[in-house]
Amino acid sequence: MGAWTDSEYFPSPQSADAEGILAVGGDLTVDRLLDAYRHGIFPWPVRVQDLNQDLLVWWSPDPRAIIDWDHFRIPRRLVRKMRKSKWVITSDMRFREVIHACATENSRKDNTWITREIIDGYLALFDAGHAHSVEVLDGCTLVGGVYGVAVGGMFAAESMFYRRSDASKFALVALVTHLRTCGYRLFDIQQMTPHLESLGAVSLKRDRFLHLLNHALDQQVSFGRVDLEPRSAADGILSHHRKE
Repeated sequence: MGAWTDSEYFPSPQSADAEGILAVGGDLTVDRLLDAYRHGIFPWPVRVQDLNQDLLVWWSPDPRAIIDWDHFRIPRRLVRKMRKSKWVITSDMRFREVIHACATENSRKDNTWITREIIDGYLALFDAGHAHSVEVLDGCTLVGGVYGVAVGGMFAAESMFYRRSDASKFALVALVTHLRTCGYRLFDIQQMTPHLESLGAVSLKRDRFLHLLNHALDQQVSFGRVDLEPRSAADGILSHHRKE
């Protein structure tokens, strides 16, 4: 395993405050974003109402939430729906639309951390080959998706959206199946939500997360293309658990 190296841009993640705030300010260049993810840090702008502006804040929360292959479960109802679905799952075909939808769908417009600066930063990260999207299509219509960042053997999910019921869940299941099959070691979801906890997401102490991240960064994994039908994505989760 390679030795843990100090960040070029940030203090140690262990120096974050009780809320997980590590640093404020800076920019969202590709180099800074990659450095952040390699050290368990991510950007999440905060709206300052008195100043009527968004403040760029960098976080390293404790605890940290991940999806573990062995704990991830999907409801039987969703399995049945995915097996019958005619939706199509693709990847990296409509990244721009996915990130814009994550910023604006379901009453999120002007009420989300995905600012114009964030969008521009992650579009540059996508152009550099480090950010990826999974799309769910009904015909040619985008109905759901998820995007995130891949570094070594770690994938960090950033946001999901849906325009049709369960479409974001289709995307997540396909992403989990794909990452596990490709050999990714760590699937970071940053902070726990009730929905993700219901699917088996787990929380780790920051030190444990950073240890797993250090191991994952040693892996040379290519994201490639998600080439799954909804049925295959669901069956991939079920077959994994049958092998346990």
